[in-house]
This record gives sequence, C-alpha cells and structure tokens, in this order.
Amino acid sequence: MADTSRPDHLPNLRRDRQPPHPSWLPRQRRGTTPQMIGRYPDFDVLESAGSWDEATRKVVLARLEPPGPLRFFTADEEPCLRAFCDTVLAQDAEPRVPVAEAVDGTLAAGRLDGYQYADMPDDRDTWRLVLRALDETATRHHGTSSFAAAEPATREAIVDQFSKAQLDGGTWERLNVKRAWSVCMRMVLSGFYAHPWAWNEIGFGGPAYPRGFMRLGGPTGPAAVREPFETRGATDEDPVRVAESGEL
Repeated sequence: MADTSRPDHLPNLRRDRQPPHPSWLPRQRRGTTPQMIGRYPDFDVLESAGSWDEATRKVVLARLEPPGPLRFFTADEEPCLRAFCDTVLAQDAEPRVPVAEAVDGTLAAGRLDGYQYADMPDDRDTWRLVLRALDETATRHHGTSSFAAAEPATREAIVDQFSKAQLDGGTWERLNVKRAWSVCMRMVLSGFYAHPWAWNEIGFGGPAYPRGFMRLGGPTGPAAVREPFETRGATDEDPVRVAESGEL
C-alpha cells in the first residue's frame, strides 16, 4: 500500500502526472469491489439493504444479477467495447463491474439522455462510430489488428488522445471528437457508479430513502460526522484539503 501520510501519490506530484495504479489500495475484506480493492475495505453497502424499501431494494439487487448477452452491439464490436470500458475505468482484473452490458442495455432500450448535440449523430450511432475509429487508430498508428488486441499501454495512450480530442482521420472525421468523448464517458460512468460494487469502493451508503441522513459529513472525517452505517477509510487524507493547503 502506498504511503498516504504525504500526498506524494497524488497525480500532480508524480513524475508522469498520472494516478498510481489502484492496486496500491488495500484488499477488500467485506463485500465486493472492482478487483477486490478499495479505500473502504470493511464497508459493504448491501448490509444496509434492510433499510431500503422493497422497490428500491429490488432495483439495486437486480444490478447484481449475472448480465445476459449483448443486445445492441454486434459480436464484431463487442471486443472493442469491452476493451474501451476496461481501459477508461482501469478494470484490468476480476471482479469487474459489467459496464459494457450496462452501456449495451441503455442503448438497446433507447434510454438516452433526452438531448443531442446539434453537430453530433444519435448517441447510438456515435458509439458505433467511436468503436470503429478506435480500431482504425490502433491499426493505422500502432500496428495492431484492433484496439482490443493492443497492449494496455497502447490502449491507454489512444484513450488519452481521445480524451484530449487529439484523434483525427478516418472515421474520426465524422465526429466532433471532444463531444464523442463526453457522450461515451457519461454512459460509462453512469453504468459504473450505478453498481453496488462501485459504491463499496467509494464508501457510498446507497439510497437514502426511506432511511435519510442523520449527519452532514463524510466517512473520512471524525467519527462524529459519519453516518452509523459508514466506516473509516484506509486513509483519512483528504485530497481536496491537501490541494487547498498549497501542497499541490
């Protein structure tokens, strides 16, 4: 585990200005988190399931059911979809939050955001174009057969360029690349953070209805401001306060 007594593990103080691999976090001891690591190793949000009403409990627990086959993306698109989701979320080992299935289910059901950028195609078309463009970039610039077949470092480099709208040529010319990144990441992050395993990773107590909150605070502060169901994190360091103190 990294030494968190100082903020040296924070991205802006690292030589490459990138966050460390999440494997520095402790192993999860209770409940499930992605890759079984997390900042709250003794927290399991499902222990609060008894405080949720029946409708809420049914919705949340359904997210733990084994995902079925993809319904929107084709078999040819699936490897790129999974590689993209794993890369942007640093999910490189099991257990994984099934984000690819979450994205696929949203698109298959047409549960979109309710708006669309004027210079962008339908979100469903955007996803197909992005996956095609990622494969083209991996083949044209990195000599691999596909994005999914590329080495992790190569996929990360391509994703980094995508996030900065630095990709062009081929299918990318049919997209506003900056907005395509926004479209994809909104759906990826929604799928990830809707899952109870992600809640365990960040110490989130889940739905507050009908229980409500007793205290305004957080699980990393003094015990007096934590909810009864919250546990201490592996470190009490608050990156926001570190930044405000001028150490970054």
